Amino acid sequence: MLNRCVVLACPSGKTDSQPVFRFPHDPERSRRWAEKCQSDKLIDKSPEQLYRYYRICKKHFETSAFDGDADDAVLKPDAVPTVFDTSTPSQSSQLKRSKDTTKENEEEKRGKKKVKTFHAKAVMEEEEQTVVEKDPIITHLELLLEILLLCGQQGISPTASTGKTDDDLKSNNFNSFLKHRLNYGEQEQHDESKTFCSSKELNQLIDVCEKYLRGQVIEEVKQNGLFSLITDDPVKISGEWCLPVFVRYVHQSAGQRETFVGFLNFKGDKDTMVDKMLSEITDQWGLNLERCIGQAHSCSGTHFHQIKMFSEKLKERHPRAVVAFRSTCGLNMSLAKSMSLPGVGLVLSTLEKIESFFCQSPLLQVEFEQVLSMFYPNKDKANELKEICRGSWMRGDDAFEVVLEIIEPLLLCVDSVHDNEDMRWNDQATHNALEISKAVTDFEFIMTLIVLKNVLTVTRAFGKSLQGSSMDAYLAADNLKGVVQTLKEMLDNIDVYNDCWTNEALTLASTMEIPVRVPRTFLRKHLPDSRVIQMHKYFKEQLSVPIVNHIISEMTRLFCEDHIKILRCLSLIPTVIEQCKSSQPEEENFQMFSNDIPNAGTLSAELHCWWVKWSKKNKEPSPSSLHETLQLPDVKFFPNMLAVLRFVSILPTLPLEDRYDVAFKRFRIYMENTPDKLKSKSLAFLNISFDAGFDLDSVVDLYMKTYSDKQD
Repeated sequence: MLNRCVVLACPSGKTDSQPVFRFPHDPERSRRWAEKCQSDKLIDKSPEQLYRYYRICKKHFETSAFDGDADDAVLKPDAVPTVFDTSTPSQSSQLKRSKDTTKENEEEKRGKKKVKTFHAKAVMEEEEQTVVEKDPIITHLELLLEILLLCGQQGISPTASTGKTDDDLKSNNFNSFLKHRLNYGEQEQHDESKTFCSSKELNQLIDVCEKYLRGQVIEEVKQNGLFSLITDDPVKISGEWCLPVFVRYVHQSAGQRETFVGFLNFKGDKDTMVDKMLSEITDQWGLNLERCIGQAHSCSGTHFHQIKMFSEKLKERHPRAVVAFRSTCGLNMSLAKSMSLPGVGLVLSTLEKIESFFCQSPLLQVEFEQVLSMFYPNKDKANELKEICRGSWMRGDDAFEVVLEIIEPLLLCVDSVHDNEDMRWNDQATHNALEISKAVTDFEFIMTLIVLKNVLTVTRAFGKSLQGSSMDAYLAADNLKGVVQTLKEMLDNIDVYNDCWTNEALTLASTMEIPVRVPRTFLRKHLPDSRVIQMHKYFKEQLSVPIVNHIISEMTRLFCEDHIKILRCLSLIPTVIEQCKSSQPEEENFQMFSNDIPNAGTLSAELHCWWVKWSKKNKEPSPSSLHETLQLPDVKFFPNMLAVLRFVSILPTLPLEDRYDVAFKRFRIYMENTPDKLKSKSLAFLNISFDAGFDLDSVVDLYMKTYSDKQD
């Protein structure tokens, strides 16, 4: 059932993909495997349970335990796991383990004859014991949980109907799997009443699995100390708004982790909603927010004020929870999404329509690229834009610049698709093309796009630096003041800037033959004086000034003094020290962690030793990232530096390595690929967090305690 290794602290199945092997059927060999794992929970398990539900990965076997090449190795019949220190061993430890293995093999050979004599009897006794002790209810419950976890692993909705109608409850995915297992699996005889799991019972199983897995996730976070709380855009599931919550922490193995912890109810009175959300995190989930040292929130303008209230309340109750920027979205796009202005909403929704439009069919992308080639005679420019448009450019920091470069050929393309003179496109494609055409020929769209492009040019380089190398992010901390100062100067001279932006919009509108007008809602409220004066006034007061003000406010809020100090702690990265040899990292930046580091009294001396160590020229390339620095063997001799590096790694602003960004990717895949009617908060959690650690006996115990009064 499990495809992760049962050995404690082994990363196989999470961050390290390794082949896994079942426990052997033979009772004696099964017992020896369990003893070698040194796990109390395995000792009391029967050979049947170990064989069905537990695995050990390849890392725990000597190379001599395999037949064949390394890539296609087959485990020998008498192999026993003996390697439980998966770090690189010294030659002496290798020799010792080799001797121990040889000795064990010799002892095993001497005992084979005796084992063989009593083998048949042992098997019979074990089977009899299993039959006597195994409660049929428990056996069936284990089977149900096994199927449910399989659905979670594979992203299969257990409640999705496989019958002719959605109301045919007996014909859902879960019951189909159950029937197949009972008919063709290990249970040769079964009660016909057990071939169907009711909706109520299935919901109970899902609820218990969610509680158990969340408990495992929270426990791992607790064991690893401090963390950051991260939320994504509120989503609608089963007709209710809910807030996805993640936490970022540093694992004991010195690897960054970001894991999903569930959905918060995002409804109710604004004054009480935030308190209920924080209460749910602490009281129901058991997450200690006193250990939260960072927070980051990604949301659209529609929910911006509620999320901001949540962030402020968290900061008020737990002052250490520094407000930060979330790395999963580009800074410029994040700033734009947080605005609640109608024009900005029009631009962002149109970008989503454009992205969805070209995802409908590869032929639409081909059609657009042909139009680009005709519109741009310069092949290099055309090819550059084609390459950009093949990627996820609409989520990048330069999305608004790209739209302005392709807007004219884009309009030609969607108009051609809508006209559909050669009858190549279906009704859905032509309808979507018309919707996009209407949106991009609205002057408010053009004006808003140009204002966003010009204002966010100021923050673009800063945002890209945060997504770049450790050196780039370190230097960005010193550039923040200049960015905010430029925005303030822009606001002071907004009349001049607004005129320039309006003229740019008028020129583009003239080229595209777009009627120049302000929204009708504004015209109804003002006398028809001079249309030009009204237009300048409207876009200055309703667009340009609010956009610049919002960006100044958000840049100040997202990058407070404590946040900048944490970014400056990147000066501990060896490559940063090498490139900034003239100056030792400032101790002031580390003082905010004085209550958390092992020995604040030795901070100055240790910091100097660390700087001297890495400021010298090294033969080998120096670590250039937080992850590489945390993996250094000798970093443990600098306990204060290690502690600070771990704290910095928790900051949501800095991007995770791809292999550690699994939870958010699974979340997005679930939300994008699961039909709305099949979405479930509990099933989403099961799908995203199925590898948190699943002990079948513990889940059965939890189920029996929760629903024992309802068992037959």
